Amino acid sequence: MSDLWDWAVRAYAAEGVSDACLHLQDAAGQNAPLLLWAAWAARTGRTPDADTLEAGCDIARAWQDAAIAPLRAVRRTLKGPNPDLENADREAVRTQVKAVELEAERRLLAALEALSPPPGAAPAPVLEALVAVARRWSPMTPRAGLVELAERLPA
Repeated sequence: MSDLWDWAVRAYAAEGVSDACLHLQDAAGQNAPLLLWAAWAARTGRTPDADTLEAGCDIARAWQDAAIAPLRAVRRTLKGPNPDLENADREAVRTQVKAVELEAERRLLAALEALSPPPGAAPAPVLEALVAVARRWSPMTPRAGLVELAERLPA
C-alpha cells in the first residue's frame, strides 16, 4: 500500500467525507481522488508547484476518462433492479465492477503520489490546496463544497 492510499481510505471513512466528495464529484464535476491527493499533500507538507498540479490533473483526467467514469456508469446502471436481470446476478456483477473501479482509483492515487514533491517543513492549509487543484480541474470552483470537505477531513 501507499501512504496516500492508506490516508485516503482513512479520510474517506471519516464522518461526512464521502458525502462531501460525492457531492463535489456529482454536483460540481470534481475528481474526488484528485481532491484527496491535494488534501494529503497539504497535510503532509508537500507543496506541488503549478506544473505538478497540471500534471496531476492530466493524470486524473486520463484515468477518469479511460476507466473511472465508464466503470462508475456501469456500476450505477447496475444499481437498480432490472426486470430482465436476476437481482443476485446483477448485484454480483455490480460488486465486481465496483472493485475494479476502486482499483482504478487506487492506481490513480499511486500515480499522484509518485508525482508528489517530498514533504516540507510544515503542513499547508488544506482549503488552499483543495481550491488550487479544483481551479486546475475545472473553470468553476465549488468553494462551499471545498470548505465542507476541508472541515470534515481528519487532522
